[in-house]
Amino acid sequence: MTDVSNIRLSAIDEERFGIQTARVESVTHDQLPAVDEFCRFNTVKFLIARCDAAELSTAQAMETQDFLLMDTLVYFARKIASAPIPSTAEGISVRPVREDEAKSIGGLAARAFQDYGGHYHADSRLDRADCDAVYQSWAQRSCESRAVADGVLVAELDGKIVGFTTLKIRNPDEGEVPLYGVDPSIQGQGIGRALISGALRWFEAQNVAKMLISTQVTNVASQKVWVRLGFEPSHAYYTFHKWFD
Repeated sequence: MTDVSNIRLSAIDEERFGIQTARVESVTHDQLPAVDEFCRFNTVKFLIARCDAAELSTAQAMETQDFLLMDTLVYFARKIASAPIPSTAEGISVRPVREDEAKSIGGLAARAFQDYGGHYHADSRLDRADCDAVYQSWAQRSCESRAVADGVLVAELDGKIVGFTTLKIRNPDEGEVPLYGVDPSIQGQGIGRALISGALRWFEAQNVAKMLISTQVTNVASQKVWVRLGFEPSHAYYTFHKWFD
């Protein structure tokens, strides 16, 4: 019997879009029949599925079964001790978020991710405003719940919060930045670089050996920043959507 423990119903996506939704991570070719059976048994209407970009046969099989490619996530990694962590540019400060700032961080995320090129916005069947709200909700919940993020850092410039990054310890050796954003009105001033340097220091203080970060393959600007900070390409995932109607 094929193991499909990597598939689950997604209550948060159902809340966002008002439809029964499921997610499957790192799906493989042999799992596809069981994934389809799970979705039909649970009357799933909308499935979000990710497969390793190296598993080309899986991606090709998904294309023949009404899955549509929505984005390609590229992951970069850095061993934290591999090089000195760059200092933050003068005038920018990075600090932990305060409890009373959760809503303002959500608002910043809404501005930073409006019409973003992620898998939600790539699906024409999903409402644009609901897609924008995904990132607002994600950022705010990261500030409010340790189940979502182990920490959140904010960047300040001239006393104003202009960026944020969420932090998650995946295992004792590996941490990840699942989400970070910069106020679009202030981009190009080193805020993203300061946030990533701050994240490296935060993980270093937690005795985490390696940091991961990801973005869409088309987001070359962020990838250039990461490479300059000592990150290297690690792996990639395709994100597919399938609608059951």
